[in-house]
Amino acid sequence: MINERGFSRMLVLVLGLALSPAGSTAEIIEQILVKVNGEIFTKTDLEARQVAALRQRGVQFDKNDPSDEQLRQALNMVTPQIMVDAVAEMLMVQRGKELGYKLTDDQFKSIVDNIRKENKLDTEERFQAALKQENMTMADLRRQIERNVVVSRVQQVEVFGKIGISEDEARAYYDAHMEEFTSPATVTLREILVAVPTDGKTINVGQDEAAKEKAEQLRARALSGEGFEQLAADSSDSPSRANAGLIGPLSLNDLSADLRRVVETKKSGEITDVIRTQRGYQIIKVESIKASQTMPFEQAHEQINDRVVTGKRKEEFDKYLDRLRAQAIIEWKNSEVKQAYEQGMAEQAKQP
Repeated sequence: MINERGFSRMLVLVLGLALSPAGSTAEIIEQILVKVNGEIFTKTDLEARQVAALRQRGVQFDKNDPSDEQLRQALNMVTPQIMVDAVAEMLMVQRGKELGYKLTDDQFKSIVDNIRKENKLDTEERFQAALKQENMTMADLRRQIERNVVVSRVQQVEVFGKIGISEDEARAYYDAHMEEFTSPATVTLREILVAVPTDGKTINVGQDEAAKEKAEQLRARALSGEGFEQLAADSSDSPSRANAGLIGPLSLNDLSADLRRVVETKKSGEITDVIRTQRGYQIIKVESIKASQTMPFEQAHEQINDRVVTGKRKEEFDKYLDRLRAQAIIEWKNSEVKQAYEQGMAEQAKQP
């Protein structure tokens, strides 16, 4: 059976909701923290969301230990955003009800089947046991799923579905972000390396001269028509010999400045002079050079759409929530929770 943490994370990630639905009817009197257009959000609702958020972060805690400093700090960190999200959710669910949105039986069945499949709850007994472990009923789960479905539909219909991008906006983005649609020049090389033995401190002059002479001979053989690939496979001291000396394709920007200057003067098929490197003497053959290319505006249009619309989605959604909050009657019943909410709103306003 899936463990407690796994099932809780599944609910939070898949449904995006707390373990206890906001505004549900309680059989006992409990502390009300805030009323949003008359809908209540209680201490139990907050604690359920806090537990879910801490589990997501992998925080180990004992909620019955008030002296747990780690728990206190973790709660101070997650509660502001929890309250911002909770109020926003209540406002969107209320708007969804005004528009007549609700969860159908077929939708509910499909989502539950998905949850069971993803969490290997292949029998009804396992599924019911997992619900019981979370102190939930099927009705609780349905309320949570319905809130999520309603919120998603409100977002899509009221905000995201209305966002578009004009041709002028697309062109302006393309012109201002040309580098995003430009691929760098690339080069494919082959190398032959004649290594020079060294202890890292001194160089044996005789060995160095012998290595240089060998490299010059190999270059001469390549220039006379012997296959560079075979020479690399037979004579190179570089690991690339396993692939007949092949390196790349590489971005020209990734080459050292010295090597780039050498390579840029060559055409495909040409061989460089013998080059002294830290490893020894190297001969490079330019297999191919691909020039930098910029994607035409027409081809880039779909990517531009995605990028601009993604930015607009957050901007327009924030404006939409601002309007809902401005029209709402929000009555705070707990000053500390109100302060956490205001902190969360302030932090959200700083985000780009």
